[in-house]
Amino acid sequence: MDWKIELIALPVTDADRAISFYRDQVGFTLDHDHRVSSSLRFVQLTPPGSACSIALGEGISDMVPGSLHGIQVVVPDAARARAGLLERGVAASDVDAQPWGRFVYFSDPDGNSWALQELLQTPDA
Repeated sequence: MDWKIELIALPVTDADRAISFYRDQVGFTLDHDHRVSSSLRFVQLTPPGSACSIALGEGISDMVPGSLHGIQVVVPDAARARAGLLERGVAASDVDAQPWGRFVYFSDPDGNSWALQELLQTPDA
């Protein structure tokens, strides 16, 4: 039986600011933005090519805004992904080359942090 992660709740203080950051600066697709009730607003955004989305809004999570760290996304080219983030005004780390991959790190306006990983080709791959 397959288990697939399809949605990660992301705690933010301001849904509109988060939409602007993730859609306009990071490049995610805004899939849904629905006000379900006065206490629940459901916003879903998806990274390009990903089967997993993030959910944010109001009433989505009990986590403290900015407390989610370590979300990792695989990209084909860490340097190119970094350049795209910088062009759109996102502060991103230099490329961190490790034996198991090349990484770029960034955070959203609340402090939720992300890692972009370029997988390295192994000789037997």
